[in-house]
Amino acid sequence: MDNLNNNIKSYGLTDLRTYGLPNSVQPPFLKKGDKIAITCPAKKLPEPMTDAIALLQSWGLEVVLGETVEASYHQFAGDDELRARDLQRFIDDDNIKAIIAARGGYGAIRMIDKVDFDRLATNPKWLIGFSDITILHTHIFTNYGMQSIHGQMPINIPDATRHSLDTLRKALFGEPLHYEFISTGVNRSGEANAILIGGNLSLLVAAAGSVSDLNYTGKILFIEDVGEYLYSVDRMLRMLKRAGKLSDLAGLIVGGFSGMKDNDIPFGQTVPEMVMDVVKEYDYPVCFDFPAGHIPDNNSLVLGRRVSLRVDEERGQVDFI
Repeated sequence: MDNLNNNIKSYGLTDLRTYGLPNSVQPPFLKKGDKIAITCPAKKLPEPMTDAIALLQSWGLEVVLGETVEASYHQFAGDDELRARDLQRFIDDDNIKAIIAARGGYGAIRMIDKVDFDRLATNPKWLIGFSDITILHTHIFTNYGMQSIHGQMPINIPDATRHSLDTLRKALFGEPLHYEFISTGVNRSGEANAILIGGNLSLLVAAAGSVSDLNYTGKILFIEDVGEYLYSVDRMLRMLKRAGKLSDLAGLIVGGFSGMKDNDIPFGQTVPEMVMDVVKEYDYPVCFDFPAGHIPDNNSLVLGRRVSLRVDEERGQVDFI
């Protein structure tokens, strides 16, 4: 909270409404001819991004590639200093209107404190990605009240559904986003209208207690994850609960939990069962099966933006306002 107040005071951002008020900072939507930068703040790329570049160019965007696109340092796209410098270059360049992370993996948390994000306060721009990029989403929302896009990244584009890619285009160019989806099993019906936060569960837990941590109060939380053991998911959910993160939500949206693993002695609960067990004493709406996360149909979400959530026993609906 202190960081946000300092930025409001320093930059005159009196319209920041991150903490319980109506609005957050919305970067300008893209238009044809704008420049979008691709950088790798985490793991290195295994191959060129031919499909991704062609797709972005087909939308009328000029693609600028960072040094990290071809860099390699162990499993990372260059060492921490290079990855931070690459992101810093695009944050500081006013001609760049959006920054898309080429991939996730692991590594953004190693370099985030080497980056000065203050230029975003006077020149907001879209930051796009998911998974490991969650730490960047939480950081810029907590400290600058800025919206960002949880959506497909260049490494995923060859395997992505056409629909998910179209939602990314819509999010970037300011077209309406509306989702209706089948959501069955253990939903808790209800309605909510609040700012959407969240991302990858592991990274939300990794951000806890840091300058990148979120204020969950009064928000609609989205979570997803991949490749975790079931007991680990349970532990992370309970950590958020014990930290007071889950008690005062306006709503909870659960996306893909793909590739979950179990031990030789089964854990005994599915992800939906453990989620509902953890939040059973609260009364906000909860829905499952939102089409976002480590899945081909990874639909775009504008984090930091207000949404309307409607949930019943068999369906969920999310409308961006």
